[in-house]
Amino acid sequence: MTRESLTKADEGKRVLNTDGSEVGRLVAVEDGRGYVDPDPSLTDTIKAKLGWGDPTEDAHPLDEGSIAEITDDAVHLRGTL
Repeated sequence: MTRESLTKADEGKRVLNTDGSEVGRLVAVEDGRGYVDPDPSLTDTIKAKLGWGDPTEDAHPLDEGSIAEITDDAVHLRGTL
């Protein structure tokens, strides 16, 4: 099942451009907006997967309009980040 709206359960997922290349990890979701860290540390990745993630200084905001689909293991973008 795929969807286009982010939830806290999506934290820690890989974020992929339309060509399938990984651009980072979803480190936090706050009020439906995601934050993508292009180079998260192992600690940040684990925290995100546990739902303890916070946006870092390097995290880029990700609006739902930029998302093509969300699968069990990744967030697929409509374009590039």
